[in-house]
Amino acid sequence: MKVLSLTEPFATLIKDHKKRIETRSFKTNYRGELYIHASSTKIPKKWRADPKLMELVESSSFSYGHIICKCKLVDCVLMTPDYISFIRKNYPTEFICGIYEAGRYAWILDDIEVLSQPIFAKGHLGIWNYEL
Repeated sequence: MKVLSLTEPFATLIKDHKKRIETRSFKTNYRGELYIHASSTKIPKKWRADPKLMELVESSSFSYGHIICKCKLVDCVLMTPDYISFIRKNYPTEFICGIYEAGRYAWILDDIEVLSQPIFAKGHLGIWNYEL
């Protein structure tokens, strides 16, 4: 299965259906089923200090080091100033949950499903393969 590792709280925000756009500095041509892995890295201080971001997190229990949900990666959009303004105006929660800068990419996620049993795994950079 294809997996993407994210630092918390972003993996949990996807699992909780509060984040449907993952912002990245690189594009991907991959489309299809994608599992979300909460990396073992603790939440960086700058994100913990962001009250708007942290108030979106319903619980303080994170599944560090586990694959926690699956979704479909349905699109990859190059961010332009117009796109960024559109997200900021129409999807303020989404805007809080990402790094929106011209030249970056918005990976659009859909059909998010929480796993009934998280899967322990060591994360990797980029999209990686996990074999059951």
